[in-house]
Amino acid sequence: MSDRKPSPFPILLENDVCSLIKAAEDVYQIRFKNRAANAYLVRGSSRTIMIDVGLSTNYPHLLQCLEHAGCPFDKIDMVILSHEHLDHIGAAYHFAGRTIIAAHRLAANKIMLRDDFSMLRKMFNEPNVPINVDIWLEEGNLIDLGNFRLNVMYTPGHTSACISLYDQEKGLLFAADTLMPGGVMGGVFGSGSISDYIQSLERLKGLNSRILLSGHGRLSDTPQDDVRIAIQRSHALLSDTAQLFDALDARSNFEPIMQSVRDLNKLDDG
Repeated sequence: MSDRKPSPFPILLENDVCSLIKAAEDVYQIRFKNRAANAYLVRGSSRTIMIDVGLSTNYPHLLQCLEHAGCPFDKIDMVILSHEHLDHIGAAYHFAGRTIIAAHRLAANKIMLRDDFSMLRKMFNEPNVPINVDIWLEEGNLIDLGNFRLNVMYTPGHTSACISLYDQEKGLLFAADTLMPGGVMGGVFGSGSISDYIQSLERLKGLNSRILLSGHGRLSDTPQDDVRIAIQRSHALLSDTAQLFDALDARSNFEPIMQSVRDLNKLDDG
């Protein structure tokens, strides 16, 4: 029997593919049951946004959840992409031309160049269609929705391009894959860095967040516990990777790399 207390977040709609869950007043989590990331609807008094949109294959179910929440597709003013991975952004091309799409500048660059390696296209088997990013976000930008004020925080680690969104007054932390319930880590991919991950988690630790809205998994009303555990785990991962590195014969592993660098940088004297 689980010791976890009953969830304070009511389920409004549930089917075989996804659930629509009320996280707070005018804030909804669309939680997919396949490999897609969570999507979030934030209905402001002056404008309405989505944070991540999941895989393209889930798009009809995303629309169903939006309709059930009383917010049809054409009422979405902006889609904010937390980073470049396709489990978070695959359905974004459906919004193109009708909705402003925003992402951190590093994610925007990868997305618009269709960097398949960085976007994990083969992992998620998503269609190779262009996704245009209209607004390039930076640390310190403010997304003002009227009754919500979301501060953009640059929180790299999972990738180099991750952002989190934080409403200080309401204590809402949209942390994507930087922080998850129970302190689960989203992993370090491609351009990511465990050292950056730790620094980002330390930043999130300093917030007075009350509800964690993450990229995967349930909603959490214990974000301070979640971030404490995540920091412990990330330090353990850093230690493990250091031991693995020390166990390798560094010279034999790096010499071919350095020779390649030397070859590439030979002057053309011919």
